[in-house]
Amino acid sequence: MKTNISALCAGLIFGLGLLLSGMTNPEKVLGFLDLVGAWDPSLGLVMFSAIAVGLPLFHLVTRRGKSIWNQPLHLPTKSRIDRRLALGSLLFGAGWGLVGLCPGPALVAAGAGQPKALIFVLAMLTGMSIFQLFGSKRTTAAK
Repeated sequence: MKTNISALCAGLIFGLGLLLSGMTNPEKVLGFLDLVGAWDPSLGLVMFSAIAVGLPLFHLVTRRGKSIWNQPLHLPTKSRIDRRLALGSLLFGAGWGLVGLCPGPALVAAGAGQPKALIFVLAMLTGMSIFQLFGSKRTTAAK
């Protein structure tokens, strides 16, 4: 129960931060990605601030080896960059660059009723469903 409450609080803080920083606005994100036009560096400041806050806390928690609720940490064990990771990253980046949304801000914007974000989230859920049908079988076979 404690972990659910802390997850809810973290999600609310994350969503509020996205809203306040304007990162749920695709035009703002696309402005950051437009290096040769009217470049808007504010997304870089948001990213840097998030890293500056999160990195020391992440370091502290990983050194401790447990969550604040004394639950085990579930960190990735895979460190090799494979073809699937590279292709997934390219698709993610292309989608982000074309639309100006990534999953976190899209969910917040969809919750705020933005029509473009709702379409994005539906497309994202469709892609996830297709992966569950076809991609997860290949992952299981490869292990």
